[in-house]
Amino acid sequence: MNDLTKLNAGEQLDSMDAAEWDARVNLAASYRLVHHFGWTDLIYNHITLSVPGEPGVFLTNPFGLNYSEVTASSLVKIDINGNLLSATPFRINRAGFIIHSAIHAAREDAKCVLHTHSRASSAIACLQEGLVPMNQAGLQFYNRLSYHDYEGFSVEADERARLVASLGSNHVLILRNHGVLTTGATVAKAFQRMYFFEQSARLQLDVMQTGRPICMPSPEVCEKTAQSWHNGTSDSSSNDDIEWAALLRLADTHYPGFRA
Repeated sequence: MNDLTKLNAGEQLDSMDAAEWDARVNLAASYRLVHHFGWTDLIYNHITLSVPGEPGVFLTNPFGLNYSEVTASSLVKIDINGNLLSATPFRINRAGFIIHSAIHAAREDAKCVLHTHSRASSAIACLQEGLVPMNQAGLQFYNRLSYHDYEGFSVEADERARLVASLGSNHVLILRNHGVLTTGATVAKAFQRMYFFEQSARLQLDVMQTGRPICMPSPEVCEKTAQSWHNGTSDSSSNDDIEWAALLRLADTHYPGFRA
């Protein structure tokens, strides 16, 4: 194992409770899975997770590691004021801190925040109409998407209030000319939302390339489908436990080092 994956080993890990370690394992798995599905942007972007039992404290990636290198022990603990709470020789990316701390501070339900600059999501973020939900998976976002106008690199603290206002009560925020972020009460839910957003973005771009008329369900069916996603009556939204277990098996098979 590369020494970079042992940054927080030793006394800090020995004294860590089981809840935090489990959070670290799940978060590290999500980094490997984002790498696996090809949504990375070199060393940039972040997936953050609130530390159980520590309000205002979350875990993030050490800035400089590839997603394929992130492990449970190398994740960095930080609070919403920017104070580092675990030792690391790496910096914390300011733009990532601004975006993620804003959401964690304002939304108690947003335990996990996942942000990407994938090709498909960035393309959708550049379209005036944004995402047009048109398939079963995408219809979970029907009338449930938020947008935030591009302000340049997110390095100014005062943008946090505007980011939170833009997100509102939704779980997906399209950052215009930038990318997308999803939130969830668990890593599994934030990842699921990102997976299906990415799928829906690619599908929309594929359909648009045909130049053919788009067949859209009625507004009533769109809303019914969205409600099924959100109230847990659809297969995809009621089986997060076994879905995430399958994804963990995938991570264990291809990237077993993430648990270190």
